[in-house]
Amino acid sequence: MMSAAKGVLGRLPVLSPWKWALLLSVLLLAYQVRALHLDDRLYFWIKTSWHETEWENRSLWLPEYRVQIDAKAVPGVSDNLSGLTYDERRDQLWAVLNNPEELLAMSKDGEVLARYPLSGFSDVEGITYLGDDLLLLTEERNQALVVVKVPAQAGALFREDYQALTLGIDLGGNQGFEGAGYDRAGDRLFVVKEHSPRKLYEIRGLKSSLQGAFNLEVIDRDEWIQSKVFATDLSSVHYDEQTGHLALLSDESKLLMELDGDGKLISFRSLLGGFAGLEDSVPQGEGLTFDDRDNLYLVSEPNLFYRFERDE
Repeated sequence: MMSAAKGVLGRLPVLSPWKWALLLSVLLLAYQVRALHLDDRLYFWIKTSWHETEWENRSLWLPEYRVQIDAKAVPGVSDNLSGLTYDERRDQLWAVLNNPEELLAMSKDGEVLARYPLSGFSDVEGITYLGDDLLLLTEERNQALVVVKVPAQAGALFREDYQALTLGIDLGGNQGFEGAGYDRAGDRLFVVKEHSPRKLYEIRGLKSSLQGAFNLEVIDRDEWIQSKVFATDLSSVHYDEQTGHLALLSDESKLLMELDGDGKLISFRSLLGGFAGLEDSVPQGEGLTFDDRDNLYLVSEPNLFYRFERDE
C-alpha cells in the first residue's frame, strides 16, 4: 500500500515557486471578486450604462458624484458617529452618536453647531427629518423608531417624553434597524436592517398615526433587495423627494446604490479609494443624506465627514 501511495504521489506535478505564486494570486483574485461582488458590479455597470441617457436627468445618477470634502474628522467627536439627515428649514444637518447617545446639529461643512445628550435612549444608529420640526431616531437593538421634536434650547432629550413604534422583527443582538428615510408627500418611512438578514421595510401612515389618524401598514420590500442589491449589508437609506428614488448605503461593500420607485437598480457608486475622487476607501459608512441642492453627505465611523457634489 505504501509503495502504491508513493507511486501516486510521485506522479503529482511539481510546481515551481512562481507557479505556486500565480495559483495563489488567482485564488486570491477569485475570493476578492466574490467578496466585493466585482462580477455583479461589472454586470450592473454595463446594464445601467446602457440606460444612462434615459435616467441621467431624472435620477440621482450616483456615478456623477465626486468628493469635495474627503474624510474630515468632525471636531469634538472621537468615535461612534452614525446616522445623518438634512433639515431644509434650518439648512443644516442632524447626526447621531451611539455610545454615548447624542444628537448633533451640524453645518454642511461638517462643523458641530450644537450637542444634545439623549438620556434613556439605547443604541441610536439612524436619524431622518420628518418635516414639521420632527426627527425620527432608530434604536438598533430593540428596533424602536422614536419621534422627537427638534430641540429649541440646550439640554438633554429624555426618552420617556417621546412616542415610539417598536417592531421587534428578527430580534437578536446588534443586527437591528440601522437607518431610515422618509417620504413626506406619501407619509412613507423606509427602514433598513443591517444584515442577518438584510431587510428593507416600508411603513405607511406613521406621521398621520402620530397625529391621531391611526392607520399603520408595514410592507416587507424584500424583493427589492434580494436579487438587485449586490451588497452584503445595509447601513443607511435616504428617500429623495425630487425623484421618488431610494439611496442605499453599504458599509461592508463600500457602495452607494439607487433604486427607483419600483425597486429597480438605477445607478451605483463605489466608495473604494480612487473612486469618486476619494483618496482612501470610506472605512465604515454609517449615514447618508442629500440636501435640496442635490449635494450628497456621508458620515463614517469613527468620526469622518464627507460631502460629494454632482458633476455639471
